[in-house]
Amino acid sequence: VQLLLSQKPKSELVRTSLRLLTSSAYRLQSECKKTLPVETCPTTDIQLVTQQVIQCAYDIAKAAKQLVTITTKENNN
Repeated sequence: VQLLLSQKPKSELVRTSLRLLTSSAYRLQSECKKTLPVETCPTTDIQLVTQQVIQCAYDIAKAAKQLVTITTKENNN
């Protein structure tokens, strides 16, 4: 991902997918930290955090699939 970001892709689809991938990865990291004993407090809604983690993982998978699809098409042309 870092390599792709540093190359400033020409394709808007690639840039969009990379933004989704990186923002989702940061969100996933943030949500997972909420489950650590140090950060867990009585007001932490673990069910909500779990839903957020699942959504982040879905967004990461979606972005990865988009990148694979785009790069496969570009390599075949």
